Amino acid sequence: MYPFDLIVLIDDDPINNLINKRLINKLNLTPKTIEFLEAEQALEYLKNPDLEKKVLILVDINMPVMNGWDFLSQYVELENERNDRIIMLSSSIDFQDRQKSKEFPFVSGFIEKPLTHEKLETFI
Repeated sequence: MYPFDLIVLIDDDPINNLINKRLINKLNLTPKTIEFLEAEQALEYLKNPDLEKKVLILVDINMPVMNGWDFLSQYVELENERNDRIIMLSSSIDFQDRQKSKEFPFVSGFIEKPLTHEKLETFI
């Protein structure tokens, strides 16, 4: 049995997504991992009412067009229908980013890149 039905990676860097996906697969956290290079596409995907129930979303902050904060602001509209666990995954070491993530009650945590087994374990 997996802790999550689905893990969604949202990062505009395909190399980061590839590395994170390999780590997640190694840890046997989910039978399915999907990645998005654009936050807008992820939001559209998450609007699907038939989507898996236990979903972990790892979202980067700094992305073009729609950044991680914009994603969270729009995710609020889905939150009543969804019960996902969201973790901010960013190269930012700015304390204010960490504090800002706490303003969103559905955000479970903040992980500085690179993602590691140990960092991920603290939120599972």
